[in-house]
Amino acid sequence: MITPVTEKKLFLIDAYALIFRAYFAFAKNPRINSKGQNTSAAFGFTNSLIDILRNEKPTHIAVVFDPPGGSVSRREDFPEYKAHRDETPEGIVTMIEPIKNIIRAFNIPILQVNGFEADDVIGALSKKAEVKGFTTYMMTPDKDFGQLVTDKVFMFRPGRGGNPAEIWGVKEICEKFDVENVLQVIDVLGLQGDAADNIPGIPGIGGKTASKLLKQFGSVEGILENTDQLKGKQKENLENFAEQGILSKKLARIITDIDVELNEEELVVCDVDAEKIR
Repeated sequence: MITPVTEKKLFLIDAYALIFRAYFAFAKNPRINSKGQNTSAAFGFTNSLIDILRNEKPTHIAVVFDPPGGSVSRREDFPEYKAHRDETPEGIVTMIEPIKNIIRAFNIPILQVNGFEADDVIGALSKKAEVKGFTTYMMTPDKDFGQLVTDKVFMFRPGRGGNPAEIWGVKEICEKFDVENVLQVIDVLGLQGDAADNIPGIPGIGGKTASKLLKQFGSVEGILENTDQLKGKQKENLENFAEQGILSKKLARIITDIDVELNEEELVVCDVDAEKIR
């Protein structure tokens, strides 16, 4: 797709999504240094950073991290949120500080807001950036960012296995999820759930059924108000798990009204500290 030419081009990088991706990309052939450390995560992440700066030429950039403890409000609403995730591999844990040092050596700001996930911070900043005339690229492979896409905010999904990166706009998101508008991505996730985040959804409803129901009734709430028009097990599940569906939609919604400032001057791409990088 062709994206609009702009003077202000902002890249917001979802740090942990890229770090995990980099680490597992080298799972069969890890990068081990002379001290015996697995540097796959740092190596892959740094390559991605260099590719972005060299090929995409952003005018502004930031790397956004999850805080310790993740999302406070989602855990309060649903203590099992993300509870089933495996322990973070040692090869990632030991590389977080080196990766942050690399980011600092590139003179790129690191952003983190206590109590809110990187998704929320990226969502809030992308909204503020749009008002200020930026074209924003949210660099992440996570599909739930689709709910944030607009005519000026895009998903930048890094390439895999030699394939080029994909840029998803409103058209691509609506096609991928088979919905009429990007906000319905939240409804799809509320209905089908999201295994990655342990969001339960409603039993028996997958992506295709969710899309069909949303075309008919518009939203999770609209579906639940019209279960008398449905039949059999589907009707039964929607009625029995209605509260779980509403909660799942709430958990899937990226929170954009958070207290985080978009400081344009701090985000300007500037020269790297070559000595520190070495």
